[in-house]
Amino acid sequence: MPTDLEIASKVTLKPIIEIAEKAGFRPEHIIPYGSKMAKISLDAANEKEAKAPMVLVTAMTPTPAGEGKTTVSIGLSEALNRRGHLAIATLREPSLGPVFGVKGGAAGGGWSQVLPMEEINLHFTGDIHAITAAHNLLAALLDNKYSRATKQCLLPKEIRWNRVLDMNDRALRNIVIGLGSEAGQVRESKFGITASSEIMAILALAKDPDDLHARLSRIVVAESATGGPITAKDINAEGAMSILLKDAIQPNLVQTIEGNPAIIHAGPFANIAHGTNSIIATNISRRYADIVVTEAGFASDLGAEKFFNLVSRQEGTVPPDAVVIVATIRALKYHGGVKKKELNNENVEALTKGFANLEKHIENMQSFNRPVIVALNQFITDTDAEIAKTMELIKAKGADAEAITIWADGGGGALDLADKVWAAVHEDRGPVSYTYELDDCCVAKIEKVCKNIYGADQVIIPRSVKKKIDKLREWGFSNLPICMAKTQSSLSDDKKLRGRPTGFTVEIKDITINAGAGFMVVYAGDIMTMPGLAAKPAAENMSIDSDGNIQGLF
Repeated sequence: MPTDLEIASKVTLKPIIEIAEKAGFRPEHIIPYGSKMAKISLDAANEKEAKAPMVLVTAMTPTPAGEGKTTVSIGLSEALNRRGHLAIATLREPSLGPVFGVKGGAAGGGWSQVLPMEEINLHFTGDIHAITAAHNLLAALLDNKYSRATKQCLLPKEIRWNRVLDMNDRALRNIVIGLGSEAGQVRESKFGITASSEIMAILALAKDPDDLHARLSRIVVAESATGGPITAKDINAEGAMSILLKDAIQPNLVQTIEGNPAIIHAGPFANIAHGTNSIIATNISRRYADIVVTEAGFASDLGAEKFFNLVSRQEGTVPPDAVVIVATIRALKYHGGVKKKELNNENVEALTKGFANLEKHIENMQSFNRPVIVALNQFITDTDAEIAKTMELIKAKGADAEAITIWADGGGGALDLADKVWAAVHEDRGPVSYTYELDDCCVAKIEKVCKNIYGADQVIIPRSVKKKIDKLREWGFSNLPICMAKTQSSLSDDKKLRGRPTGFTVEIKDITINAGAGFMVVYAGDIMTMPGLAAKPAAENMSIDSDGNIQGLF
């Protein structure tokens, strides 16, 4: 079986200017990065009204076997284009951490990729590097302000802004900084991965440069000795950060393997952030496309929940018109208790048991009052009996379903799914039913997500966390949405619990404020903002020859 990179190498890319013309952009809207990629000028957002419907692609709980959510998003956009609809896939930018770790990239796979996949998965147009620089500039300015101040109202233990790096590096999870006579205050600190940075979330949620600047200024970096928040504006940092992000705010235009437009921009993770591409990219796509295909990271309990409850409540945005849930028979069997090495064996009994996981994700998406379609991403090991049983179970839950073969067949493997999605986004379903109201108290928001979306029986919020909630209320942040940070490997906060756990309790470990992004981050269970490398990282198998040909990258 050919690798994704080998398949991509067989494709002759069209000049990016041709892709831009196909999408309807004028030449002055396009800022080429070579012949294969381009930035889109924000002036393009002023040309047309944003009116195209949008379908959100999510998934059942991830498994080690992989479900192919991004691949399905790309394949669906290809199929919609084959049906004569101008579809634009709007996706997140990949992080280098997973690329060199174990998860791999985020450019799709097989005959449903965005290209040039090696550039997209590596440095791309430098957006993530710019976010890293802006984040660490703020940290440097903050430490400089504190180390030089004699009467500055800051306490070292209340400095809240740490540093980031776009790489998995467990050694940086907890560090000591300030060593040496000229280095400032010695204190404990840490690094997170860039995708966890509030600046990444801000870039993804900002509607324009002025909004970006305003959000940067609101970042809470510390707490003063008198108990109030100290912001980036208080240390005069927002202007310099805005300069570093002046190009990163522009979305990136690339092409699919079948020569259709795709816009890739921003890359917040969904287990520690909100997990979607930028609002700017989505709104530009809605101005030029007939239909927009976007995705939310991980499963319905993470990225999709946040897309509805958090992202679609931002000024100038809209909720999705329909939802596609990606499922695989291998994932169903895994959630039914089958070991990874045995997933290729037929097992209708385990599939039926594991369907409980997909069932909950269907219920979650139905709760928002939007049409739900399950895309069964087929593998060659799937049997007729397994496919038939899966379809039977899905339809019994009141959801539509379609088996697809997009990895092997590209857009041609999802034509029927495209027809169902096109019909679904034009259904009149009325307003979205949100999980919570913004004026609910913070505790109520947490409990509603944990009980209604995860299926928890109880939620434990320790006194220490409640004190922080009270402080955020005093600071005026109680009406913000919440961004739950929890494991992606289970509906619960325990990554070991497969299927559809019941009778469990979610333990809230911490809460912080991302005032610039406009949400409160609630930490459930043990969740880290700096991933680590595996015992055998993917990076160990990569190389490049003297002609510049890459080996081992997917």
